[in-house]
Amino acid sequence: MFGRRLSPAVTISLIPLAFLLVTLISVIIARGADAVSELGPWILLTAAALSLGLSAIGGIATRRSLITGLRRSAIQILPAVPILICIATVATTWMLSGVVPTLISYGLHLLSPKFFLIITCAVCSVISVATGSSWTTIATIGVAFLGIGEVMGYSDPWIAGAIISGAYFGDKVSPLSDTTVVASSTAGVDLFDHIRYLMFTTVPAMTIALLVFLTVGLTSSLSPSPESAPLLDALGSTFNLSPWTMAIPALTLVLIIMRVKTIFVLTAATIFGAAGIFLLQPQLSIGAADLLPALWNGSSLSTGNGALDELSATGGILGMLPTVYLVLSAMIFGSAMIGTGMLTSLTEAFTSRLRRRTGIVSATVASGLAMNCATADQYLSLIITGNMYRPLYRRNRLEARLLSRSMEDSISVTSVLIPWNSCGITQSTVLGVSTLAYAPCCIFNILTPLMSILIARLGFKIPVVAPKVPAYN
Repeated sequence: MFGRRLSPAVTISLIPLAFLLVTLISVIIARGADAVSELGPWILLTAAALSLGLSAIGGIATRRSLITGLRRSAIQILPAVPILICIATVATTWMLSGVVPTLISYGLHLLSPKFFLIITCAVCSVISVATGSSWTTIATIGVAFLGIGEVMGYSDPWIAGAIISGAYFGDKVSPLSDTTVVASSTAGVDLFDHIRYLMFTTVPAMTIALLVFLTVGLTSSLSPSPESAPLLDALGSTFNLSPWTMAIPALTLVLIIMRVKTIFVLTAATIFGAAGIFLLQPQLSIGAADLLPALWNGSSLSTGNGALDELSATGGILGMLPTVYLVLSAMIFGSAMIGTGMLTSLTEAFTSRLRRRTGIVSATVASGLAMNCATADQYLSLIITGNMYRPLYRRNRLEARLLSRSMEDSISVTSVLIPWNSCGITQSTVLGVSTLAYAPCCIFNILTPLMSILIARLGFKIPVVAPKVPAYN
């Protein structure tokens, strides 16, 4: 069925990718961006089958090449699956143990009209780092901040910009973030090495964003607002907001600093959080028999406060499964494109003239933005872009972590700025502010891809990988 190895033509190689993009766009138009998570796996599997069918007809692949493609794709993606599962369990235990509620309470106590925007951005950053989810942060504390800011007299776009900038900064640098895990795994980079390397572009972009939000706050005429009081009361009556809860993230941070493997760090973080439920939050009456169902189904508390009820709800492992399915389906699609040589054909056609570091990083950023627009899903964009550019970075002796950073800088943070992307549609709906209205105020999200290109141009902390020297006996 599969014969000798040939080089597929670019036009043939484009067919599965074009099918994928056209089908996804059609689904978004017909059923909305939310349908991507439901139908995305089936579309990816169909595109993979189309790739295999074309290769069989044209004799452009061998069984060995297909097995090699599957192996390469699996090595990139499969390590992310247990990490994604652990992220779900950490999110649940850290919520029920009081870690996230305590962080929210401390953040709300710091609110001041003049410093509202910068504090909003900072608090959303901390919460998003702790939860690993920008969506959860925006849908819970972000909504509360929006109401407070409106009473203070801030315009909705500026409030939304501060919320989104903080939430996506935290999501980007959090080891609990699924997009961060997918980006590092796709590029073949250790998660914590990836996060440390992100700081060279992320910290400058966030610093400028905070300065902008501070300037806007200091130059605005505002009055204090009491709107945070109900949420604070509900937090205090539901959770034991003790400084001892901070021991859980502190212990986790120690493991990260010691460079313990990611899967062990997340497993330990889950155990720390589970212990915190029993030791620090006995009033929740969660017994040992309730822990496993909570980890599987997520947490759900009835506190009498709508914002807190939504905040305390986590999806658990069950809520993470759609992401896992999408990742595994993308792995199969990537395997087919790699094994048939189609991805190589496309990459060579698009990148054959790229030689310089700045051009390669700029092309990665541009491709990431294009994929975000075409697929309307950041997971698909990360995986496809990573598979396209890995050989180019390796061929030009550029580190894989430069690729993973360039993808995060261009894909993870810009998805929320695209009106038809699943992130843009979701956050626009949650906050009640149109994407085009809040996009100019998302300072961090705008600056990050530009910072990635600037740092590449300067060559700061971008070493050239030494060529491999053949061994002789």
